[in-house]
Amino acid sequence: MANYKVVLSDPTTGKSTVYEVKDRQASAFLGLKINDTISGSVLGVNGDIKIVGGSDKAGFPMRPDIPGGVKKYALLTKGVGLKKVRKGERRRKLVRGNTITEDIYQINAVLIPREEPRTDDTRKG
Repeated sequence: MANYKVVLSDPTTGKSTVYEVKDRQASAFLGLKINDTISGSVLGVNGDIKIVGGSDKAGFPMRPDIPGGVKKYALLTKGVGLKKVRKGERRRKLVRGNTITEDIYQINAVLIPREEPRTDDTRKG
């Protein structure tokens, strides 16, 4: 089965927490794509989890514009997987697709807090 390290960032506090997920918990992430959301109950947190990226076992990053779980060479001008380049420069780099497979090692995610229902009844009307 798959084992992942999920790095969950909380934008309200600015802190990140690393979760080790194995077997049953990991199967919930299998097949998800970048920008998908999943319930936070998988990791035992309150809120939803949005997948924003990740990398495979060799360190190649996931790119949201490459479909599937493949590893392929892409001609990049900017963004994930490419450091500073001069204006007009393009480079062919090896990157992963946007789908989480068993080859993925680290998953980067952001915590989206759930809106709690309002209990006060101060409606205008």
